[in-house]
Amino acid sequence: MKSPLLNILFFISFSTIAQTTITGKVTDKQNTAIIGANVYLEGTYDGGSTDEQGNFSFSTSAKGPQTLTVSFLSFETYTLRAAVSEMENVNITIREDVNSLGSVILNAGTLSAGDNSKASVLTPLDIVTTAGAAGDYIAALQTLPGTSNVSEDGRLFVRGGDANETNIFIDGLRVFQPFLATTNNIPTRGRFSSFLFKGTNFSTGGYSAEYGDALSSVLLLNTIDEPDQEKSELQFLNVGIGGGNTQKWNNNSLSVNAFYINLKPYQGIIEQRVDWIKPYESLSGEAVYRHSFANDGLLKIYGGLNYTNFELIQEDINVADGINFGLKNRNLYLNTSYKGNLGNDWDIATGASFANDYSDIKITNTEVTDDENSFHAKVKVRKRFSNRFKISIGTEQFLNTFSEKAEDPDFDIPFNTTFNNNSTAVFAEANVFFSKKLAMQIGTRGVYNTLLKDTKISPRASLAYKTTSKSQISLAYGDFYQAPQQNVLKFNSLLEPEKSSHYILNYLYQNDGRTFRAEGYYKTYESLIKFDTEIPQFDSTFNNDGKGYATGVDIFWRDNTSIKNLEYWASYSYLDTKRNYRNYPEKATPNFAATHNLSLVTKYWVQDWKSMIGATYNFASGRPYNNPNERTFQNQTTKSFNAINLSWAYLISQQKILYFSVSNILDFDNVFNYQYSNTPDPSGNFSRRAIRPNADQFFILGFFWTISDDKSDNQLDNL
Repeated sequence: MKSPLLNILFFISFSTIAQTTITGKVTDKQNTAIIGANVYLEGTYDGGSTDEQGNFSFSTSAKGPQTLTVSFLSFETYTLRAAVSEMENVNITIREDVNSLGSVILNAGTLSAGDNSKASVLTPLDIVTTAGAAGDYIAALQTLPGTSNVSEDGRLFVRGGDANETNIFIDGLRVFQPFLATTNNIPTRGRFSSFLFKGTNFSTGGYSAEYGDALSSVLLLNTIDEPDQEKSELQFLNVGIGGGNTQKWNNNSLSVNAFYINLKPYQGIIEQRVDWIKPYESLSGEAVYRHSFANDGLLKIYGGLNYTNFELIQEDINVADGINFGLKNRNLYLNTSYKGNLGNDWDIATGASFANDYSDIKITNTEVTDDENSFHAKVKVRKRFSNRFKISIGTEQFLNTFSEKAEDPDFDIPFNTTFNNNSTAVFAEANVFFSKKLAMQIGTRGVYNTLLKDTKISPRASLAYKTTSKSQISLAYGDFYQAPQQNVLKFNSLLEPEKSSHYILNYLYQNDGRTFRAEGYYKTYESLIKFDTEIPQFDSTFNNDGKGYATGVDIFWRDNTSIKNLEYWASYSYLDTKRNYRNYPEKATPNFAATHNLSLVTKYWVQDWKSMIGATYNFASGRPYNNPNERTFQNQTTKSFNAINLSWAYLISQQKILYFSVSNILDFDNVFNYQYSNTPDPSGNFSRRAIRPNADQFFILGFFWTISDDKSDNQLDNL
């Protein structure tokens, strides 16, 4: 029998003989040695680190096929499957991680606003603390390059496109009536509360193949995934009152809020150019429920209901007593979305949205009722093959039913119209990262419209190259189609979708709280809708013969660090655009398009005053209008638009804020357009009236109170 000592000596001798030494060198693609990389065999404790020459060496008792792993910060993890006996003098080249900090960004045409966005130019706080925006996220976005200042409207006009050419999505699902109901020359606001959103992607052109039916741009709003705490919020303003509450339990949360607006007291103080019979009044409520699943899935259910009611006498140069216009609108919007992991690097995003919009309209003696139901369902799956290659495919269905009834004493019978505008879309898109410096996104979208009986295919592509550690250039191209608007479809459905093509060149620089962005673009328009009457009506003749173009340069600069407690950004847009569409007799620049737009936004925190002071300056060059006393169409321009807006938020205590905001504080006399009489006077001249703001100034005075567990949260991000 062997002694214990012999057994120990035998074991040590066997172990020594069984050891294998693994050696090699780790470099990058430029053959530069990687120092300090971790090198090890998976499933064992055997491994080491590379030295100053990138060399590694360690011993193992493992046998047969094994997996050698190399990992290093900002580089992709490398694996080698081979027999241990073959792992000698191995030359390993690792590649930069294309998803690490400092990698290239696919951003041509997109202005991001979100705390987690690599290319963010604004934060959610910025959007709702912009002086003059009055808490409206749409008004804040109008200070960004690519937008035109159309203050009498209030919607987004982007790069030569009218407001109907921009679509808005919440959590990837279509919002069908994103703005509050209004009438001509009465500016509207966004329908949704700004505090719901954690981030915003505002694509001024060249947007993803995932989205469609928009000739100019899309605005993607992403709601908060999970509130940070339970809290209640109260708002008391000179124009209304509101409140909200958030509750959390287990993996669930619920946020509700409501707001009531009545402009009668305000309009009794500020002189108006409109004769209000019933001043603007609205009541809105929203609720968001969220549930987190164990598999990282997230379900969100949103519901919003809004009522609007007003009546006024609109001045009209052709009607001595003006036009009596009244509107009662009810809007319901529901949105349900789910995002989750399917395993094996597959993700899914799916959901549906529904909207019902009902309007009761009175125009002098004519009574009009509009009823519209819209539905959007969507499924998208995404496969991550590696950090360098990802693909998304999806399908979506749109259903839209519109009906209108018009009654007038002069009508023998009521005018009724109804149509169903349904479409089915499929899309596919791939992200390819060739390196940390070079990336490409390529995709295509196909849509079949059952009403128009038409199929369109839209290719999209973008390319980005990182020129330095702080800058990059990008290119983008895409074709975009949009179905005719309902004011046309209710009279004629034998038309084709309108088309635009975008070409974009972008430069981006970001460094230490400073952002510079310059983008040049060229857009062509084809198959635009034309008609031979002043507005679309039952006896109009329609066709798709319209064409046009838009070209320009957008510049954005933001600085958060040069001056302590001061943040500011400046944006400038140059636009050259002409169209032959609607009832235009020739190609001309539309009234909503100004050649030059400039915005300067500043926010300064005064510690001694416990105050945030904001100021915004808006400038737009004169917009063209048609003077029938001249022979040339769109022959004159208005004077330039100017406005300086100020805001002051004072912290009475950490959770109580007194807020004051005033627009156009210097009382600039702005003119948006002119209305001319239908017939000339005895001397042969057409008289006119100027279209101006309803009031030269608008102010808000409010008190905001937050009640939360941490005693520190406040509503600065809602102001």
